[in-house]
Amino acid sequence: MTISTQLAQHINAMQYHDLPAEAIRWAKISLVDTLGCALAGIDEDTARIARKVLAGARDGGPSLIWGTAQHALPLEAATINGTAAHALDYDDCNNAMAGHPSAALFPAILALGEELGASGRDVLLAYIVGFETQARLGNAVHMHHYEKGWHPTATLGIFGATAASARLLALTDAQTATALGIAVSLAAGVKANFGTMVKPLHAGQCSRNGLYAALLAKEGFSASAEAFEHPQGFFEVFNGAGNYDAARVLEHWAHPLQVLEPGVGLKQYPCCASTHSAIDAMISLRQRYQLTPENVARIESVTHERALVHTNRPHPRSTLDAKFSVQYCVARALLHGDVGFAHFEGEAYRDPQVHDLLQRIAARPHTHQPKGMDEHFECEMIVTTTDGQRHSERVEQPLRGPKNLTPPDRLESKFRDCAAKALEPVAISRVYATLQSFETLADVRQATKLLATSVRKTTAARAAA
Repeated sequence: MTISTQLAQHINAMQYHDLPAEAIRWAKISLVDTLGCALAGIDEDTARIARKVLAGARDGGPSLIWGTAQHALPLEAATINGTAAHALDYDDCNNAMAGHPSAALFPAILALGEELGASGRDVLLAYIVGFETQARLGNAVHMHHYEKGWHPTATLGIFGATAASARLLALTDAQTATALGIAVSLAAGVKANFGTMVKPLHAGQCSRNGLYAALLAKEGFSASAEAFEHPQGFFEVFNGAGNYDAARVLEHWAHPLQVLEPGVGLKQYPCCASTHSAIDAMISLRQRYQLTPENVARIESVTHERALVHTNRPHPRSTLDAKFSVQYCVARALLHGDVGFAHFEGEAYRDPQVHDLLQRIAARPHTHQPKGMDEHFECEMIVTTTDGQRHSERVEQPLRGPKNLTPPDRLESKFRDCAAKALEPVAISRVYATLQSFETLADVRQATKLLATSVRKTTAARAAA
């Protein structure tokens, strides 16, 4: 039996009533986080251009473009909403897939769910099914895939979006297997484009292509049954011989559910996750030793060499580039005790104070032997002050997920801050409350209709112009 056939059987065997309450809780947390990030990102250039190209001024279709009152066809909405959700690099992460799970999933699921009139339970089950699929494939290709230069959000997220869409469409095992085979040829996304508009497009692209693969399979499209294990299939082409373990795709499926272990990592800063431990360490040192730009002589940020491939950017050249500069993020953490939206807007990356600090910040890899994904986020921050004192702080995991739980009040405040960029202030509480009880909705259009009618008048006017 082929991998795609076995995957399809596992996908269709999962049932809502079998899911633990904690899995449902985390699915809703991720829904809130993803929608919040998309609402904050919909006006970013990357989402704005995608929207202009795909939907223009036309308003038509069953699926809402989040943060607007405009509707589009499901494939268009999935692309735009996925791009918006990842536009600020503020959306959640998962260690198994080494990428961003929810921005690849919810845009496809909700766009299709609106067309079908799916229930909240249908959508949450589809999300958990999709999450399990992309994370299990992540276990099989692991970090070689990432280090080779693929962006797993795109190259693995597409399979999650395919599985989730197939489940919402109630595809048969055979149709689901075909959809996965189609998705193998639609998977794409390279890390060379980190720091540009293409990175968030990866999320929109894989969400759209996963939905597309499922829709094609539903209509009788064909694909190779051996698209994963064929000598010229996914594993060999994307990873190469000896650099994957296909057996791990189905090993211990749903035991535990990947949405719980290793779970979802929720970002507290709108920048690359590989910079977050460094930010946490710098903020901790700043508070403990009353550090300021004036009394700091030198800063060393010591992180995994895998992370430095895309975060060692001592002289960021744009706001998007700055999101991937560990030096820039550390400088902002020292200056402000936080890293927020304003630090990645307009000409913020040219700030003279930041430029001065960048000359004193060095990034280098740590020398620990690789032990697994957790070490990817490990950081040691070493600060030498102008009077010769040396202070250090070590962070193994940033404050962001099940193993290092973000306080609930910070999750809500993050959503409110994000939603305020697109929704009327008086409507944010209603939207938040609706999402908290999402599993009770008989039709997800109850939630998306509320989103559409809650859009700020200035945002709606801009969209209509």
